[in-house]
Amino acid sequence: MRTYQDLFRTPEFTPLFLTSAGQTAAQAVSGPALGTLIYTETGSPLLSGLAMSGPALAQVVGATTLLSAADRLPPRAALTGTALLFALGTALQAVPGLPVWAAFTVLLVLGTIASPVGGVRYGLLNQILSREGYLLGRSLFNMAAGATQIGGFAIGGVLVTALSPRDTLLAGAVLYLVSAAVARSGLARRPPRAAGRPSARETWRNNARLLSSGPRRRVYLALWVPNGLIVGCESLFIPYAPHHAGLLFAVAALGMLAGDLAIGRFVPPRWRARLGTPLCLLLAAPYLLFALHPALPLAVAAVVLASVGYASNLLLQERLMALTPEELSGHALGLHTSGMLTMQGVGAALAGAVAEHTSPATAMALTATASLLVTLAPAGARRRTGR
Repeated sequence: MRTYQDLFRTPEFTPLFLTSAGQTAAQAVSGPALGTLIYTETGSPLLSGLAMSGPALAQVVGATTLLSAADRLPPRAALTGTALLFALGTALQAVPGLPVWAAFTVLLVLGTIASPVGGVRYGLLNQILSREGYLLGRSLFNMAAGATQIGGFAIGGVLVTALSPRDTLLAGAVLYLVSAAVARSGLARRPPRAAGRPSARETWRNNARLLSSGPRRRVYLALWVPNGLIVGCESLFIPYAPHHAGLLFAVAALGMLAGDLAIGRFVPPRWRARLGTPLCLLLAAPYLLFALHPALPLAVAAVVLASVGYASNLLLQERLMALTPEELSGHALGLHTSGMLTMQGVGAALAGAVAEHTSPATAMALTATASLLVTLAPAGARRRTGR
């Protein structure tokens, strides 16, 4: 499997791709709408920010309780059912007079439910494409997610202005319903990848099994920590450049798309094992420039270059799949997604706390330095041990 056209000729790939893109669009449209609604009712920037990042932080709850469901539920039923639950929850948030605490309760529930969804989706992708085609397929999913987020945020902003936040939330609910319909009609009925019933105990057991292996544990840390710290840098775009933050977010997405395209489509397999660490370093190094308060064109160039480094995630996921038994593939990918989103929330909180006591530019440079150190430490340990 060498080209993106080959992917779309593979049975079930297209409906899975459209289901994922529809849910990403729904999240992008409804997230800013809920943040605007919360800010209008409370006047609190903190609560407004939590309304948009809360589901990501809630993933840690699902990662410790529900993640075993990623391999123990039929994929088609799981993807259809969760999309319907997201549609119901998003529509509920649009109910006039809904208390703020109730809106956050719905957010917590949806964020917890979302934790096994990534495992179900990408575990199924691994089955549909086989491990040899997974990296190419995941790169296309990543590129589509970036483009869909850009378009979804733009459309959501227009709908909030032209209609209202509540109407925009209802539009997001409709997109979830469309995703559910595509999953139900386009995906084949498959049995679960693993036997047994999902439970919190089984989740803990499998988490412990996955993290007990030194090589897998190192891959997880490389997937979670450098990525989360650099998302912390990106979370400071608004205070760093209030009038140009949208441009910085857009070029960050552009760099990520370019990196995913290059690694997924053009880099030969024999080079991939050598590029993981350099790409993790590239993800952080350009942000050191922000300590000098660069002019906007130089800042844009640094952000584009750094974001190419996000392609390291593709190589690390490929390595993770090579280290993971087939019956745990969905759980392993779900743990990756939940841990990554949780660390992104932690990274944003840490970078914001540092910026409170220094400046956004200084905090970005310090957070990037921490990311570099996290990446370099295992490499130095391997050289010392000769491994």
